[in-house]
Amino acid sequence: MRPIRVRIGVLGLALVAGLAAPTAATAAPEAASAAPAPTVEERRLDGEVPREILRRSGFAAVAPAFARGLGRADSYREARAVVAREGAALWRRAVDRVQGRGPARGDLSRNDDRPLYWARLGMTRELRAWEPGFKLSERQRAALLTELERTSRGQTDLRLPRGGHGKGVKRVLLTGFDPFTLDRDVRISNPSGAVALALDGTVIDTPDGPARVETAVFPVRWADFAEGTVERALRPYLPRVDLFTTVSQGRVGRFDVERTNGAWRGGFPDNDNVARTETVPVADPASQPQWTTTTLPYAAITAADTGRFPVYDNTSVTEIPAGGDEPVVRPDGPTPGSTAREGGGGNYLSNEIAYRATLLRDRLGLHGTLPGGHVHTPVLQFGAGNTDPAAGAVTDPEFVRNRLDIVAQTRAVVGVAVSAAGTDRN
Repeated sequence: MRPIRVRIGVLGLALVAGLAAPTAATAAPEAASAAPAPTVEERRLDGEVPREILRRSGFAAVAPAFARGLGRADSYREARAVVAREGAALWRRAVDRVQGRGPARGDLSRNDDRPLYWARLGMTRELRAWEPGFKLSERQRAALLTELERTSRGQTDLRLPRGGHGKGVKRVLLTGFDPFTLDRDVRISNPSGAVALALDGTVIDTPDGPARVETAVFPVRWADFAEGTVERALRPYLPRVDLFTTVSQGRVGRFDVERTNGAWRGGFPDNDNVARTETVPVADPASQPQWTTTTLPYAAITAADTGRFPVYDNTSVTEIPAGGDEPVVRPDGPTPGSTAREGGGGNYLSNEIAYRATLLRDRLGLHGTLPGGHVHTPVLQFGAGNTDPAAGAVTDPEFVRNRLDIVAQTRAVVGVAVSAAGTDRN
């Protein structure tokens, strides 16, 4: 995800986005409020393509079953239990489908990330419209929505092996994103989400030993990031992992290891068609840097043969130089005292998750010991004859092959990174 200066056509944009999190309500209920209207994102569910994806993956019954479960809840506490259970079950079902466990329940390719996305939106729409027989305050409904987001995105299912750094199985944390730019082409899949589903809970054998990968996905919404969803999800785990990488879709035909991340939102609309142009909002802004840097072993990653796509060490940024007032492209990174306008990964949510995750690493005092940063995958493209969103099929053989190749190469990139980072620490 990265609206940056990427002239790659309709499908050639980029991303990586994030998840929301209102605060859980534990106090006495406020006055009951009317159910809020569906969001822009949720209203896309009424289109033919989302319905086809849900039907052909066997996920069409997820939201109706969830609504029935909510209808049986007689209290906020019971509703919270339903939401937590069904959200976690959706994540596990999506992971199992992608990883080949259980029946596929439909003819859509098992490696598809889109059933999880559309099924989750069906659940959030049901929860938003739900009118229980007991008083449900606005805060409580927001807390239920947050619980559903977190559980259905794998953020409460991160199970790291025991042991210290360098002992036994290495621990890797990887994040992906939802599909985005759906008003351009509602059929879009996000390869970073497919990577997260394919690698969750798997072990990669490397020359430095086995590495267990745990994953989560984030929404493509500015508000969720401003509310701290990234920090809330990652803070408990960064001190316990051996390597982390945020992943999103980037440029056509290439992987990029983004060297530098910038503290700027460039205004590209998110999945709710909301735009933000501002400094990335973080806690303690007085100590906020304009730039953060990767600590991934980018030289080793770019030198390795990991798959059919070239992998680049991307050092370019866009800055306003110290004392200047116009943006300037810097191919070799920012200059001292400059103000960020684009990191290597642009100024959308992919740049922002990279910025937030690496800033959190640094604020936890882990810059010198924890390899971490951002990887952009190639744009996931449909076959040559399937480029018309209005008349095209929701899938095709080349689309499936491209996604499988991107997932396999990302896995290989992670393996190289773990091995190289382990060598650097020894």
